[in-house]
Amino acid sequence: MTSFDNMTVIVAHGAWADGSSWSEVIGRLAKKGLRAVAAPLPLSSLSEDTAALQRTFARTRGPVIVAGHAYAGAVIATANDERVQGLVYIAALAPAQGETVAEVFYRDKPHPMAPQLAPDEDGWIWMPDEGFANAFAHHATADQIALAKAVQRPISVKCIQEAAPEPAWTRKPSWFLIAEEDRMINPKTQHFMAERMRAQIQALPVDHTPLLTAPETVVEMILKAAQAA
Repeated sequence: MTSFDNMTVIVAHGAWADGSSWSEVIGRLAKKGLRAVAAPLPLSSLSEDTAALQRTFARTRGPVIVAGHAYAGAVIATANDERVQGLVYIAALAPAQGETVAEVFYRDKPHPMAPQLAPDEDGWIWMPDEGFANAFAHHATADQIALAKAVQRPISVKCIQEAAPEPAWTRKPSWFLIAEEDRMINPKTQHFMAERMRAQIQALPVDHTPLLTAPETVVEMILKAAQAA
């Protein structure tokens, strides 16, 4: 087993999910000698999610790799701690300074199977049930989809309307797994963001949530970041 010198991988979940969305990845990382900790994001605003990520940092020691899925790409970009050795984006959003998540999310034409999303009267955006099988994880098993529906957590419209600060990827090495069969975030948009941030890119025929449907691929990318550190 490779030694990673007390390195920790902090994983951050996207919208309509919680830390359990990383369960298939966390177990595999442990077998490779890497400890993983899931950051519990409230999905209430970009600033509040950033604060939650910082609270997770406070629970770790030593070098850190930070990985984010989907919306959490905007959150992990605030990881400026000197202990952060690399950022890993999994089908994630990467707004530049001053951009909002909404601006990059809606940059290109949505997939025909993408769900219709709108906030409720309290400002929370829920995923329609059919959206999980149609777009969120359309390669997932029926059991995985049923669980994703059952544990879904809404995202506040505040998260996608708040301008992003200067992202850490302008100063730290980054890796980007582009999901070429993504029906939530246009793969064309993912290519644009990954190239703009000068990330090390791997583009594969996976859906929006490879954490569930292709965890070995996600682990492989995180290991590349850890080994580079």
